[in-house]
Amino acid sequence: MNIRTIGAYAGSMGPSWVAGAIAAGPATMATLITAGAGYGYDLLWVVILSAVAGALAQYLAMRLGLLTERGIVGVVEDHLGEWWAWLLVVDVVLAAGVAQLVIMNTLASVSATITGVDARLWGVTWAVVLAVGLAGRGYDLLETAAKVLVAGVVVAFVASLFVVPIDPAAVAGGFVPTLPGGTALVAAGILGGAVHITLITMHSYTMRARGWSEDEYGLATFDVGASMLVAFGIYSVAIFLVAASVLTDPELSTVAAAEALGPLVGENAKWLFLLGLGGAAVSTLGGNTIVPPFVLADKLGWGTTVEDARYRALLAAVSLLSAFGSVLGGRVLGQLVLVLALGTVGTPFAIALVVYLLNSSAVPRPAATAANAGGVALLLVSGALAANFLREQVAGGVTPLSGAILAFAALLAVAIVGLFVKYARQRFGGRSAATEWTS
Repeated sequence: MNIRTIGAYAGSMGPSWVAGAIAAGPATMATLITAGAGYGYDLLWVVILSAVAGALAQYLAMRLGLLTERGIVGVVEDHLGEWWAWLLVVDVVLAAGVAQLVIMNTLASVSATITGVDARLWGVTWAVVLAVGLAGRGYDLLETAAKVLVAGVVVAFVASLFVVPIDPAAVAGGFVPTLPGGTALVAAGILGGAVHITLITMHSYTMRARGWSEDEYGLATFDVGASMLVAFGIYSVAIFLVAASVLTDPELSTVAAAEALGPLVGENAKWLFLLGLGGAAVSTLGGNTIVPPFVLADKLGWGTTVEDARYRALLAAVSLLSAFGSVLGGRVLGQLVLVLALGTVGTPFAIALVVYLLNSSAVPRPAATAANAGGVALLLVSGALAANFLREQVAGGVTPLSGAILAFAALLAVAIVGLFVKYARQRFGGRSAATEWTS
């Protein structure tokens, strides 16, 4: 790839930056603060792994979107059936809906800290801004905002590294894979920020909004690498190093963590951190808002652009409902970590669907061996993290909420096994693909 090609690609990037805007959000930030403040540099290797895994997940989702030129829900319904499509829609809406409320709580809290205006008023204000902006301008506005905000957030957190003392020897030790006791939830949160069902499922829709097809394969691959591997990777490492270097209380909220930096390393670090957090919350909230309308509209046979009034109404409804997040209260940090960990429960199903469809008649050619190996590795890692999270929940006692999560996780696990059985029967059972897709 020559300099001219890179320059042309850089000017045309877009869809993966919307996914990056969601990934580089306050939930990921909260988990990184918890990891760094609670365990020092020990989990640095997980932070780096998350960027690599996130780029791989988006690459697989990109392949499915480009080769089918359709949204993932429609592809699932055509090749697996309506029940599978509805299960995916419910999985996505639950994960994105809970995240929407908690992210709004974070954004309202940050806005209140910076301005002194009540968080609930900020919640209503931001909800109206979302509704007007997204329902009025649609995807184009979101993509532009995502690129600007993600770039600005990365710059803010990288700048904070220059005012925080970093221990190079301890950083080097963080590259050695270790998993201290009690880190299952945090590790799940770190990886869950990059490999998440909302990011995987939305990618086919954002590429359709740009009108990309297989002809843009090189551009789409560059887009994934620049946003998820580079920008998101730098964002994650910078926040983690700041937290691991100077913070020692993993119970801090994201806002409290920023405020704690003032007396520790100066007001510059505090304000850089707060501005970065605010930008991350705005970009994540905007990106997350479009996910439920995308999958619901696709399942109902509606358009997935603002030209369809029904889709526009869905966008406005999700935007306005997010205002309720500002009245949640409670410890934002714990809520954000839990949101990402909950996402890991639904993510293995989305990965299994993508890998399955990439090796089916849904695409004109099957995935390469390396891509399949990466997809299976993602499935195993995300599945193991989800199992660890569920085990910790059971160990703490089964409540109505955790019981519902366990029941849904069991349903998804059965569905994943069913996908493997379908593939094995089609691949090794001697049945024709046409017969298998309709069984």
